[in-house]
Amino acid sequence: MTDLSRWTPPPVPTRAPLQGRYVRLEPLTEAHVPELWEAQTDPETWRYIPVGPFASEMELGVWVRAVSAADDPLQFAVRMVDGRLGGTMSLMRITPAAGTIEVGYIVYTPRLQKTREATEALYLFMRWVFEAGYRRFEWKCDAANGPSRRAAERFGFSYEGVFRQAAVVKGRNRDTAWFACIDREWPALREAYEAWLDPSNFDGDGRQKTALAEMTAPILVTRDPG
Repeated sequence: MTDLSRWTPPPVPTRAPLQGRYVRLEPLTEAHVPELWEAQTDPETWRYIPVGPFASEMELGVWVRAVSAADDPLQFAVRMVDGRLGGTMSLMRITPAAGTIEVGYIVYTPRLQKTREATEALYLFMRWVFEAGYRRFEWKCDAANGPSRRAAERFGFSYEGVFRQAAVVKGRNRDTAWFACIDREWPALREAYEAWLDPSNFDGDGRQKTALAEMTAPILVTRDPG
């Protein structure tokens, strides 16, 4: 049994930007709406999100105004290295007393998907979470969302099982697949991310030399059988 008698609950995240080498996470505000609307070129990016896709920039704005005033989920816009916005993501189910926090509402538009910025955006959240003192970082997704399940393991989240009939989303049953990484895995995860994100890991055409999944696989405690 782990002795937590000297453990101190971590702080709640604040609306402060997180800056990386390739990407900047900015607290989501109404000012982001025009750029986000311009980036929404594929409605499928909202398929497994409880909201969206939005029929108009006005509808998107109504949602952004509502969530930008909330503390949980705490929404961020993803600013890419070329200055354009590539999507949104959030920290949610923030529970300092237990030292747990979740990444969610990940909406990576086509311009952001499968880029260095997409990976670094997740890394910036993970780095903040564990350096702030959280014990557990969670990733949950619709069990039918195969790409999200694969992404979770690529990012170093170990599979923990499926909660059957966990929710009803957009008129459909949702079984929820659970993944998580914990604080004692963070040093190895940090090393993997920093090695993958280093410019030396990419050739002149921007192709990766070593895949992140190869670096994080040894860290996973359990693998997704699906």
